[in-house]
Amino acid sequence: MPITPDDKDWTWVTTRRCGFCGFDPGGVHRTQIADRIAESSDGWRGVLARADADHRPNDHTWSPLEYGCHVRDVHTVMRERLELMLTVTPATFANWDQDEAAADGRYGEQDPGVVADRLEANAAAFATAYRAVADDEWEREGLRGNGAAFTVWSLAAYALHDLEHHRVDVGLPATPERAE
Repeated sequence: MPITPDDKDWTWVTTRRCGFCGFDPGGVHRTQIADRIAESSDGWRGVLARADADHRPNDHTWSPLEYGCHVRDVHTVMRERLELMLTVTPATFANWDQDEAAADGRYGEQDPGVVADRLEANAAAFATAYRAVADDEWEREGLRGNGAAFTVWSLAAYALHDLEHHRVDVGLPATPERAE
């Protein structure tokens, strides 16, 4: 059964706190971005190993497997956008319809172990891309197909919110507990 498409404009999360997951872009320093992206994959393997990982809790919510596929793909799409912003001026992103990607990619039918492997690898690659951003590149710009403007910094905030918000959607804490 298809999920009703999410047509909300989530770009506000680049400037304001999210009341659902607690993400606050004002509390994120650019030196933390790469580590938080890398850490966003922590715990997903356990979520995807659950016996009911492919079960939707209701008719309007993705299953943990579908969320895992989405997060796996967010890492890739956002890394590609970052790389475009760092190499092309002006950078313009193709539209990415996450609901269409879920349907076309048959997210609910994918192998959870393979999804976990790719999610971890894609998170590592995305984190590596942000570690390579030079001090003078954080204000480089890109435009989404609908005209929304991003900088390298605001793209990081937008992506990091998505990654941490979906952790909460599947029962994980927004940010993994760090060992002291």
